Amino acid sequence: MGPTAILFPGQGSQTPEMRAIVAEVRPELLSVACEVVGEDPFPRAEEGTRFAQPAIFCASLAGWSALGEPSGEFMAGHSLGELAALVAAGSLGERDGLELVALRERLMQEAGGGDGGMLALLGTGAADQAVALADAHGLAIANDNSPQQVVLSGPRDALPGAAAVARELGLRAIELPVTGAFHSPMMASAVPEFAAALERTRFEAPRVTVMSAVTAAPFDDIPKRLVEALTMPVRWRETMLALQDLGAERFVEVGPGRVLTGLVKRTLKDVELAHA
Repeated sequence: MGPTAILFPGQGSQTPEMRAIVAEVRPELLSVACEVVGEDPFPRAEEGTRFAQPAIFCASLAGWSALGEPSGEFMAGHSLGELAALVAAGSLGERDGLELVALRERLMQEAGGGDGGMLALLGTGAADQAVALADAHGLAIANDNSPQQVVLSGPRDALPGAAAVARELGLRAIELPVTGAFHSPMMASAVPEFAAALERTRFEAPRVTVMSAVTAAPFDDIPKRLVEALTMPVRWRETMLALQDLGAERFVEVGPGRVLTGLVKRTLKDVELAHA
């Protein structure tokens, strides 16, 4: 078996059974989540960022624990999943990670303000068409997920026009049910407080190589990259290609859902896929 990359999902991966897995495998983590969030986040995970992100963070670590906490040679996380990957790699304490997740989701929600939104482009050629579509409509690339899936982010009133042009190009275009233009310059107001919290947080050198989806390269300055992730795109497609270039042959998704497994399948050839 070749080198393994452990993958931690982000928002949108929640499943109905994830609380039961956390309660069974990591009940103490569930208790900490309830304390940090102020209530059990799982029953309200479908209501939005505030509850979904802590719930997915806990479910991802529980899935990793259920597999025996494999380290692999590499780890990577999609957006929120970067914090879970850093915890699993020994760079960040679990409680610190949960507190950062809770702060991050609050700041992102506040920065959203209802004026921003996100548009998913799906279909053959999505990645090839995305930059021109974004530029033409004053939007930003938020998630470069796979050759067939890119998410644009920006002013909500710009999304219908971009969607109409995308459909003319043969793509599916779906406005996402989110409260803000995540991973775009419209998140700038979230930066100062999150940066200050990261500067107060202790980070250790990770035990294995953890990739930053901001740079599609191994984390160097961890606080800096986590701050940049608020306003810059998730370069997931490039991160998966970089992992393959580094020698990864097996990709294991450890959190709820199978979103990342699907994205890897659409991006890479001749690799082994597994799920917790």
